[in-house]
Amino acid sequence: MKFKKLTALCLAGAMVLSTVACGGGGSDSGNSDGGDGDSGSSEGGELSISIWDTNQEPGINEILADFTEETGIKTKLTVVKWDEYWTMLEAGAQGGSLPDVFWMHSNESERYMSNDMLLDLTDKIADSDLIDPANYPEDIWGLYTHEDKYYAVPKDVDTIALWYNKTMFDEAKLDYPTADWTWDDMFEAAKKLTKEDGSQYGLALRNDNNQAGYYNMIYDNGGFVIDDDKTKSGWDDPKTIEAMEQVEEFIKAGVMPSMETMSENGEDVLFQSGKVAMVLQGSWMLAAYRDNEYTAENCDCVELPKSATTDRRVSIYNGLGWAASANGSNTENAWKLIEYLGSEAAQKKQAELGVTMSAYTGTSDAWADSADFNLEAYLNMMDDMVIRPYSKSTVTWENEDNEILKDVYTGDKSMKDACKEMADQMNEKLAEE
Repeated sequence: MKFKKLTALCLAGAMVLSTVACGGGGSDSGNSDGGDGDSGSSEGGELSISIWDTNQEPGINEILADFTEETGIKTKLTVVKWDEYWTMLEAGAQGGSLPDVFWMHSNESERYMSNDMLLDLTDKIADSDLIDPANYPEDIWGLYTHEDKYYAVPKDVDTIALWYNKTMFDEAKLDYPTADWTWDDMFEAAKKLTKEDGSQYGLALRNDNNQAGYYNMIYDNGGFVIDDDKTKSGWDDPKTIEAMEQVEEFIKAGVMPSMETMSENGEDVLFQSGKVAMVLQGSWMLAAYRDNEYTAENCDCVELPKSATTDRRVSIYNGLGWAASANGSNTENAWKLIEYLGSEAAQKKQAELGVTMSAYTGTSDAWADSADFNLEAYLNMMDDMVIRPYSKSTVTWENEDNEILKDVYTGDKSMKDACKEMADQMNEKLAEE
């Protein structure tokens, strides 16, 4: 790899990564505790595999055991926290010791693909009897395609829903949320569910919860974050600003915990501890809520609210990809594993185990039956999906967006001014691409 490319990779990786979804930080699954151990490429027959979500670890280990039983190839799974995960990959990229197989995210895929760090899977997919691109969402393939070559096989697809605390609604004598709710309905309920003594809030929506949070409100309202050509920011679009000003209303009305509280505690933690009545969460959070005694007993989910103006209900969606190291010593077995993990059988089992919704068309119905929640809500959100906004420099402009929004949450800046500032900085970065 050219020195210039390696330098760019290292500099970009040194920046603080934004909390993103389908396994991201903050209230997302990427905030899970990581395991220790060597995550570098294996020398022998055992494949080293790295992911960032402990919630998915048990199910994936079960699928890996099936792979070993079928092929005789041993695997070793390592779980690393979201931020540390990308630091680990940076170190592996520099030292030539990336894991054999690992998760790739849309925020980082372009950087790794363009720097020749990922194994080119194009010919292998073309020759495969198990992987046919037609069986997965086209937009997910787009996340892991560079110069018409494939560098990962889709692992999952995620949508967003509204989680609510039934017990809190009962105590407040409020009807549960329904698929007919608008964002105004959610706001009104949040006001009634917020207690003056600060012991309970109606809603939690962090400044960095974009995919599961305010991005959906923006697209519902007819706004956008980035244009189709990925050359222009939509943060200064009047419809985008209008949607974000509704978030500003939430802040000013005091229906959410303070910026400091939400910075110290993920939305999931606040929800699981009975501090907030509602949160907007991705389908990747199922295992966390299913396995938590409090949320399993007291909570449920429903489709996202819709815009009262446009009547549209969007789910921003994303999908992880299974990728392999281009310079690994075990690339043939690495491909065998990726091919297996992307197969219909493995994708169906992933759904049945409740690991997450699967990317393979028609397999996620089993996921909806994997827990005692209204998971059909997530499937219904697939009716109007918009791929998570991204470009070559997603991490850099998204991190700065998150920082700018902090000033709105603390009352030091208006949402309108913040949106214009976000548009300016984002357009500068897009121009550099």
